[in-house]
Amino acid sequence: MPLETTVAVRYRDLDPMGHVNNAVYATLFEEARNAFFREVVGTELAETDAVLASLSVEFHAPVDGTDPVPVAVWVPTLGETSCTFGYEVRTADGDRAATGETVLVTLDDDGEPVPLPDALREAAAAYDDPPTPTER
Repeated sequence: MPLETTVAVRYRDLDPMGHVNNAVYATLFEEARNAFFREVVGTELAETDAVLASLSVEFHAPVDGTDPVPVAVWVPTLGETSCTFGYEVRTADGDRAATGETVLVTLDDDGEPVPLPDALREAAAAYDDPPTPTER
């Protein structure tokens, strides 16, 4: 089951055609990830030792206008020192606009990978499934 959140779109996020610019999707994912840490893990992402290791986006349809954008986030994979977040961005009509994935790695003060915090591991267990096709 994913966490569902909405992310505000600013006028500056739009391209000349009135669509959310493709570079903004990384920010949509980041806002959803922040919501996950705040609402599910119980801490702010900025207070963790996690860093972004990779990011991928697949575009399906444009998001128009400045209405808040629905984003689903889940954790399909937990490794020893890293975790994968999955994302689905939807249009205001509920159509799939983009899907994506990020990988976070937890590091110590020397920049070496360390085990994921237990709080993240425990919280993520209930959020390991993506949205089902019937939800779209």
